[in-house]
Amino acid sequence: MPTTTSTTDPIEFDPALALLRTHLIPLPPLTDSTTALTTFLDTLLAPTPSMPTPDPIVILIGDASHGTSEYYAVRAELTKHLITHHGFTVVAAEADWPDAEAVDRYVGGREPAFARFPTWMWRNREVQGFVEWLRGWNRGVRDGDEGGGGEKEVGFYGLDLYSLRASMEAVVEYLERVDPEMAKVAAKRYSRMMAWAEDPHGYGMKVLGEGLKGCEKDVVRVLKDLLEKKLEYAALDVDGEEFHSAEQNARLVRDAEQYYKSMHYGRDVSWNTRDRHMFDTLARVLKHRGKKGPAKAVVWAHNSHIGDASATSMSWSREEFNIGQLCKETFGEQALSIGCCGNTGTVAAARRWGADMEVMQVRPGLSNSYEELMHATEVKSFALDLREGHCDGKLRKALSKKRLERFIGVVYVPHTELQSHYSSAVLPEQFDGFIWFDETRHVGALEVHQPHVALEYGETWPFGL
Repeated sequence: MPTTTSTTDPIEFDPALALLRTHLIPLPPLTDSTTALTTFLDTLLAPTPSMPTPDPIVILIGDASHGTSEYYAVRAELTKHLITHHGFTVVAAEADWPDAEAVDRYVGGREPAFARFPTWMWRNREVQGFVEWLRGWNRGVRDGDEGGGGEKEVGFYGLDLYSLRASMEAVVEYLERVDPEMAKVAAKRYSRMMAWAEDPHGYGMKVLGEGLKGCEKDVVRVLKDLLEKKLEYAALDVDGEEFHSAEQNARLVRDAEQYYKSMHYGRDVSWNTRDRHMFDTLARVLKHRGKKGPAKAVVWAHNSHIGDASATSMSWSREEFNIGQLCKETFGEQALSIGCCGNTGTVAAARRWGADMEVMQVRPGLSNSYEELMHATEVKSFALDLREGHCDGKLRKALSKKRLERFIGVVYVPHTELQSHYSSAVLPEQFDGFIWFDETRHVGALEVHQPHVALEYGETWPFGL
């Protein structure tokens, strides 16, 4: 059962508590001011002895739950600051490529624009506000208000791989515009995979368990055909955006085919396949945007994806890695991660995958959790710089004790919270920065009833991440 904090509670004797109270950076409510928040961000980006001229390439900003307003608001404010003051030009979200491309077309002034948000987990008022801000920023860049031309325009991209049908359709539609004969070939090669688009899990099971002839060769062939005509196709659009999108959709189809087969090898294999796809997509976007000028990306994803997995039981128990770990291994100190966590309040979530969204009460952090410790500070919201040499040495050591950490995805199951939503972690090795809200509120969802989608269960570690 959850514990409560009192003067006799063991948490009061934790050496980390007094150190936290001394060294935390208080944050005022976001509705009052964001100055302390952006100052904290500037501190993370400031020169260090090992990086006297810092040039961060990737900033990963996480959330402890997908349905919490404060996490989205923090992410939006930090991202605006990175765009306006630090030259970031990419926002890459834990969303499917075709859905995110609809947003990218809207903020970039490309046609066709969309009248409504896509039906995905980012469909809420907090994201809507950021998207409208981003559309205004890009319009200002194009009008010359900010200078720098197209290289300062910001793109919005999706990193995930669940858009199997939509991505196949997007590839064929692109080819119909640039090469109708090749479109017919691609449609034929995708036809068998398309038949499984509503039941991709069944596809993986049939291939591995019953010897069904898989579609790997067909989907790989479409990608190869596309790449072989890259110069010819890319020359047909001014900035190469249309070809880049078609290529990414073809790569997504290839990776998704592998992913749905890998789910039947084990959870660690499918998780790693998914996060490898996310990282590879990010790397390709950075390379593509780098043709216009220096490319820097802000990544929006769950804490379980952006925190370094090697500092959690994801790695210790299940040999799982994530995009945060891959960014650290690739970019070193040029990649920074910021985790967002909270204690109680309300969250927008479903009780099972595919169910309608509900506003649910979040239980207090469990005993021996980082949530319990942070709550005991009695500070409503604060930030921490967890990096070695920046965080107080005694505090960093105290926080390096393994503790439980909560992860809530699109599904929340309070009655099995320990098993469903907690993992073990070493916070200072997991994140570079940390932002805490003691009480949070659910996102302003734009719709409650969910459309029918194929059941996704392999990615639900701990639940719906």
